[in-house]
Amino acid sequence: MHSVAKGLHLLGAVILGTVTALVGLVFLLPVLPFARRGAVREAARRLAVLEARRLRLDPVALGLDATRSDGQEVRYLAARLPVGILGGMTVALLVCGLGVAGVLGWSWGRGLPVDGMLPTAPLLAYAALAGVVLLFLNLSGLVGAHALERRLAVRMLAPDPTEVLRRRITELAESRAGVLAAVDAERRRIERDLHDGLQQRLVALSMLVGRARRGRPELLAQVHEQAQQALVELREVAWRVYPSGLDSLGLADALAGVAERAGIPVKVVCELSARPPTAVETVSYFVASEAVTNAAKHAGATAVTVEVRERDTMVVVRVHDDGIGGANAAGGGLSGLARRVAALDGRFTVTSPAGGPTTITAELPCG
Repeated sequence: MHSVAKGLHLLGAVILGTVTALVGLVFLLPVLPFARRGAVREAARRLAVLEARRLRLDPVALGLDATRSDGQEVRYLAARLPVGILGGMTVALLVCGLGVAGVLGWSWGRGLPVDGMLPTAPLLAYAALAGVVLLFLNLSGLVGAHALERRLAVRMLAPDPTEVLRRRITELAESRAGVLAAVDAERRRIERDLHDGLQQRLVALSMLVGRARRGRPELLAQVHEQAQQALVELREVAWRVYPSGLDSLGLADALAGVAERAGIPVKVVCELSARPPTAVETVSYFVASEAVTNAAKHAGATAVTVEVRERDTMVVVRVHDDGIGGANAAGGGLSGLARRVAALDGRFTVTSPAGGPTTITAELPCG
């Protein structure tokens, strides 16, 4: 059944390819004199995107993004016209062959002659052998036409390998610089937390201990309270450096700890069939933790939802809050998260209109 389904899908793809080739012809004939115009190129790009999806190719991997305007799509639509017609002719031959086979089976099955020929054993054997050979050739033609369409699309639409390598080197250099900047920013943030928070509290604690030693035993309760608060702050700083529980407990339990410390209701949904790589798990944690912290401290949110799910070979982290919105993706905290995600070749998006809500999404590849 699986092979039959694949065969029917292939047949449908080739038939649709013939139709879209004719649509491309209708599009090209009147616009060829204006092929350099932006509107024509944009329309050709959209048709090429539809073709890529029909052929189960990734339009983004082929470089068919909204910023592309090099006219290659127009040339592709013109080049694929003969291939589409070839696929249509192959389908037509298949239909004709099946029609002839149906007529022969219907007539000879009733003992009626076809073109004056009655069904004898040699004639039936000859017809069966010829039918099998022609069917094989026809199906091979369908597979070949579809493969040719895919190769043509990749050849004409995909960017030049040298250019891809050059872009990749540039992206790696930028992501490396971004990671270094994010690490430096995080170090400065930790230093401020230690200097302005924990250090000041320890100084006050030292002064209280000194006063208690000079005959003020009633201050011991306050000393104990200050010591507890210092421990809490020290634990928070340590978790921002690296959550130790992430290694032993896993991402779901680490995010549950984030929810407990948030101060607002946080719902955590973590649906992973297996633990992702350490780097992906760490970045997922920091994205969720930072987003929850921003929602609680800056967005005035009353509820936050953290979702971590698998999608193909990706781990998708989505944090949604009902705050006031207006989050700036270029801001210090979010830009640092974007650089962390980019270092893993992931995608980071922030949707935060004024008035809310805010949705932060990170897509991290695991394959």
